[in-house]
Amino acid sequence: MKEPFAIAILAAGEGTRFKSRQAKVLHCAGGRPLIELTVRTARELPAGALFVIVGYQADAVIAVVKAIPGPMPGGEARFIRQEGPLGTGHALRCGRAELESAAPHLLVLYGDTPLLTAATLRGFLDFHMRAGTAATVMTAEVDDPAGYGRILRGPNHSITAIVEHKSASPEQLRIREINTGIYCFKTRLLFADLERLVPNAITGEYYLTDVISLLHGRGRKVAAYGATDSAEVMGVNTRVELAEVDHLLRAAKARELMLCGVTIVRPETVLIDPDVQVGADTVIEPGVSLLGRTRVGEGCRIGAFSVITNSEVADGVTIKPSCVISESKIAGGASIGPFSHLRPESEIGSEARIGNFVEVKKTRVGRRTKAQHLTYLGDATIGEDANIGAGTITCNYDGERKNQTVIEDHVFIGSGTELVAPVRVGKDAYVAAGSTITEDVPPGALALARARQSNKAGWVAKRKKKATKK
Repeated sequence: MKEPFAIAILAAGEGTRFKSRQAKVLHCAGGRPLIELTVRTARELPAGALFVIVGYQADAVIAVVKAIPGPMPGGEARFIRQEGPLGTGHALRCGRAELESAAPHLLVLYGDTPLLTAATLRGFLDFHMRAGTAATVMTAEVDDPAGYGRILRGPNHSITAIVEHKSASPEQLRIREINTGIYCFKTRLLFADLERLVPNAITGEYYLTDVISLLHGRGRKVAAYGATDSAEVMGVNTRVELAEVDHLLRAAKARELMLCGVTIVRPETVLIDPDVQVGADTVIEPGVSLLGRTRVGEGCRIGAFSVITNSEVADGVTIKPSCVISESKIAGGASIGPFSHLRPESEIGSEARIGNFVEVKKTRVGRRTKAQHLTYLGDATIGEDANIGAGTITCNYDGERKNQTVIEDHVFIGSGTELVAPVRVGKDAYVAAGSTITEDVPPGALALARARQSNKAGWVAKRKKKATKK
């Protein structure tokens, strides 16, 4: 870039067509809020400053932008508040004090155009600088231009005006070149004409598109830069368009992983967030969701319809279908599921087995330990080579606080056992099936805690006879 420039991202609108209580730019596509996607693209450019113009739910939008990791142009993003939804021209006028002195050129982007790439914007900026125009408009040729502003051309292919769809004549409606809403202005000339804007007679808003006509009327040159891929400049105005953008971003992430050696069965069915990492030779079955900052190692298999969030999965792990795993760590060679639930702060050791309908919460499970069926393990530390029988429960909550259960190495817990915390089962100990353990079990001992069985002969016949008399 020959001359310095700043970036302004317009993100003040409510997005009424979304029919949502949440600001449009806070809705997510591809695993990130729309505003975050735009900001991440913008900061790849060598801008001197980055401004975000906020309005509706401004504090929430600001919080999302501030939470984006990594450096920003000028050191940090700056925020301008637009009070009242009075249009795109009004949005820039609200920031005149900051924007006019920021740089000789101003690139205008939108918080709801998430597919735009830094490469396209670099080409756009290079063209604007070389052309020396007062303004450059990014345009696109589309098959269905309905709803978009049309580009009106003058001599030498210059732009004379942008006419909105609802104001266009039948002849103008046949034009397929549309305004994407992305501009680069000479900052001084932009703000001189922003002061001359008048509100639209129908909406009462000040439109940035009218600046183009004003510049042309004063003999200033306005050029067009055609986007190579019209899909890239697609704005998100409805939830239908949000779904389309989400699909494109998810498909791109799946393709990236497949090109790096990951097998994805039916990639159109998976949801993989942008920060997810997956090692080579891992197989991802249909319907899987890998979310947040999940990391999956090499040679794993992730079963159909499993959902893994912000977790670490080491090499060679098998996750069978329909597991839910959140903020947990799984060591190499372990097997999880099917229908297992690992809640936050769970750690599963290497070659351990967590099976059908087992729930684990804030628990460390040691190497080669097995809990295969219908079990709840909460607030526990379990050693190596232990066997946890079906239906075991760590009774961790006493009504006021959570308490710890410790099961040491080589312990056998029989089916249907209740371990009432705080309690410790020593190394090599056995607990008989059906026991309710309320005291520590010494190492190598057998613990039995169940009532002696009593059989009452003829009880059923007596009960039936009594019921008949009634």
